[in-house]
Amino acid sequence: MKALFLAGGKGTRLKPLTNKLPKPMIPIMTKPLLERNIAELKKCNIDEIVLSVCYKPQHIREYFEEGNRQGVKIHYVKEDVPLGTGGAIKNTEKFYDDTFLIFNSDILSDIDFKDMIEYHKSKKADVTIAVTAVRNPAAYGVIEYDENNYAKSFVEKPSPNEITSNYINAGIYIFEPKVLKEIPDGKVVSVEKEIFPMLLKKGYKIAVYDRLSYWMDVGTPKKYLEAHKDIMTGKCKIPELDIEKSYSYRGKNVKIHSNVKIVEPVYIGDNVEIGANTTIGPNAVIGNNCYIGTGSKITGSILWDNVNIGSGSRLYQSIMSSNCIMDGDSDYYNTIYTPDHTELKAI
Repeated sequence: MKALFLAGGKGTRLKPLTNKLPKPMIPIMTKPLLERNIAELKKCNIDEIVLSVCYKPQHIREYFEEGNRQGVKIHYVKEDVPLGTGGAIKNTEKFYDDTFLIFNSDILSDIDFKDMIEYHKSKKADVTIAVTAVRNPAAYGVIEYDENNYAKSFVEKPSPNEITSNYINAGIYIFEPKVLKEIPDGKVVSVEKEIFPMLLKKGYKIAVYDRLSYWMDVGTPKKYLEAHKDIMTGKCKIPELDIEKSYSYRGKNVKIHSNVKIVEPVYIGDNVEIGANTTIGPNAVIGNNCYIGTGSKITGSILWDNVNIGSGSRLYQSIMSSNCIMDGDSDYYNTIYTPDHTELKAI
């Protein structure tokens, strides 16, 4: 079985973090989100991946290459211009001769892919859509379904008077190849707004999979911070952090002065050095190859790789992208900090 990742978006809502990096490469606990999702697929023996790329694809290619390091085979399909979700799926049609999975690249979830695949087959569906319940569905695609878990209607980003359900499209699908013939070739088309409603009208069976216990669209800085907090409090699980044993993680070759105060939960990557009289946490993520000077305080914040924090600095509810250098005695709150310093953006 193959899986398609829709990885072509510009990640506009995450700017300036995505000024130089495509959204699928945004790190979740020091590893790209895309890499974490591929690892989950690999667990259920999906080892052939199609990546639909458009925005800054060289970063994805340089990191994953042909997929050998991840133990998968990766095919790249580049869009010269964005084709929308439906157009991107159609653009990869040649790769599928059997049931395949589709995954939006900005989703962090605990989905059991094996269970979803078995569910799809048991429902004899043409398409299965994973759904999740949210408090305010107005920014998403709302799905109504019957007592047998088959879709009845779709409304993309409904107005308040159109909201009839709190279950939204979670951006994870299983398709049968025959469905692809219904998507026009070479056109900009939305699978959510156009293709799914059209399939219903034509009588295709669309099953709804509602067994997600955790789901997050990490497409905004606020959601990105929230996702990391959810991991560190156990709402979302990652392999290297087992909160039943510990609320902190330390990588390899970490040097922490004896006077440092660690307030769990905390995640510390490889090759990190933390100076004396420093407080780390709670809810602090320190990337690989970072240096934190004496007397600093990092709380509720995320440092990517190769960040240097000057002595006496304070960082609260903020994000520092890779290769940042923070001057000593600096103070940042609810801020995105990038290496060129030209875009300090409030979260």
